[in-house]
Amino acid sequence: MPEIRQNRATKEWVIIATERAKRPDDFQAREEKIPVPAFDPDCPFCPGNESRTPGEIVSFRQAGTQKDKPGWWVRIIPNKFAAVSPGVELMRETEGFFLKMGGYGRHEVIIESPQHNLSLGNMRLKQVEEVCLVYRERYIELSAEKDIKIVIIFRNHGKAAGTSLVHPHSQLIAMPLVPTHIRHLLEEATRYYDDHGSCVFCDMIKEELEFKKRVILETESFVAFSPFASQVPFGIWIVPKEHNAGFGNITTDEAKKLAFILREVLSRLHTKLSDPDYNLVLHTAPIRDSNEDFYHWYIQILPRLTTPAGFELGSGVYINTSLPEETAEFLKG
Repeated sequence: MPEIRQNRATKEWVIIATERAKRPDDFQAREEKIPVPAFDPDCPFCPGNESRTPGEIVSFRQAGTQKDKPGWWVRIIPNKFAAVSPGVELMRETEGFFLKMGGYGRHEVIIESPQHNLSLGNMRLKQVEEVCLVYRERYIELSAEKDIKIVIIFRNHGKAAGTSLVHPHSQLIAMPLVPTHIRHLLEEATRYYDDHGSCVFCDMIKEELEFKKRVILETESFVAFSPFASQVPFGIWIVPKEHNAGFGNITTDEAKKLAFILREVLSRLHTKLSDPDYNLVLHTAPIRDSNEDFYHWYIQILPRLTTPAGFELGSGVYINTSLPEETAEFLKG
């Protein structure tokens, strides 16, 4: 029989469609992907093509090599087609009945490797550590800017996830406002804290570690699991086991430990599901709430194995054709 499950942290409902549920291996790609070369002369992110991108903000590179030249292993640049810009005046105004403001903010691209055909799931661990350290470094620096209220880090992998360039990269957007969706998450977490005197995410972690069946991987500092009410097949959360509302609070050592579990989980997705397209989002509290007791930062991975249709768009309720307990078991070994 179908089940309707609720995510206690977000209060979102999900239909687990057991009548049409697929076995985990049914989600494996049936068509082979076209091999990608290690270098593409037409790719603006490949070494030697640095002049085809905006000048780098910062980079991790070999000693003695020049800025905006080859020799880097992680490179951060402004997005050429930025959604927001630091050169825009931040001013609210009305246009008749409507409200608008200048599109101020920062939109950056984190080029994760000079090698064109890698991804976080098949890079060397050291390289993934460098990426996570860059996430931390840029988050802390942009959070210190006066008008920035929240910093969102995300990764689109594959066409179904919205990426336009194959070369491994993440993006970061720093904004002067907190979106309504994130305010909703904060409100629900606050309500739970007021009712129970504890963090809903901490309680969720405790439940998952006791239940075990949805846990994919546990390390000293993090746990990766398939949420009880996963919106999509093979949805994954990676959550720090110690309470921490803001990503910017992590240490360099914790960033390296995050790299280990992130690489391992994405490696299993890559191997067991034949490199599926996915979106990865780092959810964190707004900067002013980064030390609160009621929220908890986490990484959400959403494989694009199904397409939301009319019901999802009309109701906001997703239909998941897999059982989280089965997909977690599939990814464990």
